Amino acid sequence: MQNKEEINRLKNLVQDLLDESKKQGATSAEAGLSVDNGLSVTARLGEVETIEHHCDQGLGITVYIGKKKGSANTNDLSPNSIKETVKAACSIASFSNEDEFSGLPDKDSLAVEFPDLDRNHPWNLDAETAINLAVECEDSARSFDKEINNSEGATINSHQGIRVLGNSLGFLQGYQSTRHSMSCSVLGERDGEMQRDYWYSVSRKAEKLESATEIGTKAAERTIKRLGARSLSTRQCPVLYSSEVASGLIGSLIGAISGGSLYRKSSFLLDALGTKILPEFIHIHEQPHLKMALGSSVYDAEGVSTIARDIVKEGVLQGYVLSSYSARKLGMKNTGNAGGVHNLTVDSSTNDFFAMLKQLDTGLLVTELMGSGVNGVTGDYSRGASGFWVESGQIQYPVEEITIAGNLKDMYKNIVSVGNDVDYRGNIRTGSILIEQMAVAG
Repeated sequence: MQNKEEINRLKNLVQDLLDESKKQGATSAEAGLSVDNGLSVTARLGEVETIEHHCDQGLGITVYIGKKKGSANTNDLSPNSIKETVKAACSIASFSNEDEFSGLPDKDSLAVEFPDLDRNHPWNLDAETAINLAVECEDSARSFDKEINNSEGATINSHQGIRVLGNSLGFLQGYQSTRHSMSCSVLGERDGEMQRDYWYSVSRKAEKLESATEIGTKAAERTIKRLGARSLSTRQCPVLYSSEVASGLIGSLIGAISGGSLYRKSSFLLDALGTKILPEFIHIHEQPHLKMALGSSVYDAEGVSTIARDIVKEGVLQGYVLSSYSARKLGMKNTGNAGGVHNLTVDSSTNDFFAMLKQLDTGLLVTELMGSGVNGVTGDYSRGASGFWVESGQIQYPVEEITIAGNLKDMYKNIVSVGNDVDYRGNIRTGSILIEQMAVAG
């Protein structure tokens, strides 16, 4: 792609869409367009399993006729298709009920500055090189130990895309970004019992990925450590969430303070603004403008400016997570979170993972969670889990087929420490999280 030329071409298409919506009677409109290209290769047992070249495009238009809303999408970018897509959206709007809270964001909330967030790093990757990397990754896992006896394969992904967003308030912006990843999953067997585990690395820049050998070795090492897993008797004990699963705890909190849950009154944190929901040492904040980070963005899905802000400070909830619609429903101000949070960060202590194990002393280390047993209305929490039993700060043996349970309100207040072993592979950036006590059932 020729970056600027292609972005300008797509901007013109979005503007055509907005102009057409006005011609067809819309009082306001917003439109988004995306174009993606990529390569995905999977090798299993030393052989190529899949090679996929991706080339996708699509646009969507939302129109407002007064307070009536209609939306339509297409992957055909021809002039005739644009007209028909707008016509479909306007037709839907004409049959919709009025909603006093619907409409574009306030004009003064739209982004006006657009710093470069260093999100575009193309990987000149051909299929042959990708195959060699995938085979190398899997080979390093399969050769790690004789107890590794099968594989689910290694996968290389490389994607580059353009996103353009515009609305009838005069906002029209686009950017290009990349996302590359490498993963491996293998199986091990001991005494007739099998286990599987995996590892992956993801970055906007290929050079920042862990090496193929490192990823394969970690996948195999994690699998071997799980062999010989046993269950536990029912008990109450401290629980340490490893960093790769701790983000789910924070994700549940964000879900509870998001506008949709709040205005529907389906959140266990209703009316919690300004109240203490976590220990005083907890600081959770958004960092939307970090360069090269996976969750970075200058504006949200509506074009509203993103800002660095505190969500929780000294344990006290400082703000909700709101789009324009949910903010209006709640009589509050948009927080620039249409589409979610941006590089949500949980500040850590000085404890590394091994220090966190020592602080856990005797209890459960959770490394994998199963099921979706989280009740967003009551906060009741019950998840299938596997991991390791720890005594005197030392891992003793792997455990599986257990359930951990509690209530999120209590779990959040009983957080003892957050480790500095931060997992940067997602939009929620946190280290391992130690909870003072939870129910564990075998």
